[in-house]
Amino acid sequence: MGESVLISELANELRMQVLSGEEYLDRVISTSDISRPGLELTGYFNYYPHDRIQLFGRKETTFAQKMTPDECLLVMRRLCTKDVPAFVISRKLEPPKELIRAATEAQIPVLASELATSRLSGIMTNYLEGRLAERTSIHGVLVDVYGLGVLIQGDSGIGKSETGLELIKKGHRLIADDRVDVYRQDETTLIGEAPRILEHLMEIRGIGIIDVMNLFGASAVRRHAEVQLVVYLENWTTDKKYDRLGRQDEMVSLANVEVPKITIPVKTGRNVAIIIEVAAMNFRARTMGYDATKTFEEKLSALIQENSQE
Repeated sequence: MGESVLISELANELRMQVLSGEEYLDRVISTSDISRPGLELTGYFNYYPHDRIQLFGRKETTFAQKMTPDECLLVMRRLCTKDVPAFVISRKLEPPKELIRAATEAQIPVLASELATSRLSGIMTNYLEGRLAERTSIHGVLVDVYGLGVLIQGDSGIGKSETGLELIKKGHRLIADDRVDVYRQDETTLIGEAPRILEHLMEIRGIGIIDVMNLFGASAVRRHAEVQLVVYLENWTTDKKYDRLGRQDEMVSLANVEVPKITIPVKTGRNVAIIIEVAAMNFRARTMGYDATKTFEEKLSALIQENSQE
C-alpha cells in the first residue's frame, strides 16, 4: 500500500461534519473498502469487516431506531472494535444516540455528510484508493495539454523541463517536473502526480528552481492527471528512419498499465512544444474516431484506382 490516510484528511477532503470524537481524528485508515453494517445490526458478526469505515445510511439508521435502547447499545458496542477507523452517517441523518455513546467510549469519531449513501461510498472509495495505492516514481515531465495528460520523457539534458515550461507559457498546466509518482486507478487508468516536496516546482538549467504557481498563477498547475500519452524526446540522427505517416502504434508499460507512446526527434529549429500540442490534438482526434493516416491512405488508394482505370 501507499501512504496512510488520517480520518482528519478524509473529513477535510469530503467536507464532513464531525458529530463526535473530534479529538480522535488522528485514527489511520488502512483500506479503501467501505462497510455498511446491515447484517451486524441484526447480531450477525461472523464476517464483520472491522478494519473498514462503517457507513450508516437510511436503512441502517431506520433499523436502529426500531431496536430497544439496550439492544441497540449492545450492538453498537460490538461494532466499536479497536481498529474501526470511523463511523460515517450519510444524508445528514440523525445518528442513533447509542452509536454516539458507544463510539465515544471506544474513542472512535463519528462523521456526517450531506451526500446520498451510494454516492458518498463511491467518493470515499475513489479518494482512498488514490491515496492508498502503491506509487511508482518515474522520470519525466507531466503536463496537461488540452485536457490530455502528456508525459514527456527522454535522455537527460534533452530539454524536457524547458519544453514543459514553454507549454505552460502557452496556457497548459504542470502536474509534475523531473519526478512523477504514478499509480493505477484501475486496470486501464494510470494517474500521475508530483511528490509533495516538488509540487508546482520546476528545475530549469541556468536558472534553478522556479515556482510555477507563483509565477504563472493557480491556473498553470494541476494536482494530478491521467497519463494518457507518453512523448519520448530523442536526439535526431540521420541514420535512423522516423515514422512519417503515424502508422506505428507503440505502447509502453508504466505501473503495469499500457500507455500509447510516440517518439519525437529533437534538433535545432524544431519547436518541440508546438509538435507536442499537435500530437495531443491528433491523439484526441484518433480516440474520437478520426484518423488522419487512415484518411490519407484511403485518398491515396482512391487516386491509384482512378489512375489505373484511365
